[in-house]
Amino acid sequence: MASNVPASTVSTKTVIIADDTAFVRDRFATALLGAGHKALTVKSAAELLARVRAELAHIDLVVLDLRLPHAGGIELVRAIRKIDEGAIPILVFSGTIATAEEVRDLAALGVSGYINEYSAVQHILPSLAPHLFPDNFNRRGSPRVVLGIPVAYRFGNTIAAALTLNISKGGISIRTMSPLAGESKVRVRFRLPGSKRDIEAECRVAWSDRRVGMGLQFERVDSTDQGAVDEFIDQHFFTNRKA
Repeated sequence: MASNVPASTVSTKTVIIADDTAFVRDRFATALLGAGHKALTVKSAAELLARVRAELAHIDLVVLDLRLPHAGGIELVRAIRKIDEGAIPILVFSGTIATAEEVRDLAALGVSGYINEYSAVQHILPSLAPHLFPDNFNRRGSPRVVLGIPVAYRFGNTIAAALTLNISKGGISIRTMSPLAGESKVRVRFRLPGSKRDIEAECRVAWSDRRVGMGLQFERVDSTDQGAVDEFIDQHFFTNRKA
């Protein structure tokens, strides 16, 4: 079996984690710090806005609980946008979304996507990577569903097997200690839970990190297969609501 192309170098990023639950803040901070990134944790709207003002030039991503105490949900995002003028990518914890109307409002405010606040530590960085390295990933407005299913992928004459970390409408993340270099072309095959047919797609490597794995962006996929992926993501999005 041929050896994989060396993975690309990953730069250090600064991320604000805003949640009133220590369990959530600590897990996300642990995942980021373990990968060599910087995590700034806050537990209130006032702390968040103060951090954004103070660190504006250095923040690469904000991950936000939309239900922070004494904060007005969508209004909090608007307050951030008044400070950063739309410059900072924002992710919202999916369990804190209450209605489809909020999703539309957040999209209008340029929110980059959604992430499950209860994701296992090993799944957090792959979910954040497309937003930490946006130049290397075509961000579609789709949440990522944590999903560990077998996937086969072909690179040149090499065929490998692995498990997925998560899936979105635009691609999948794969756990591997030998990720391919960015922009590599890959063909993947996998089967969604409950399905009786395989999905095949031609992809490119959108991000790559030896500590995590790699993200594969769909570039060519049959319309029926894409429809199955879209339906799966939509069915699994509105879960884990915060009371």
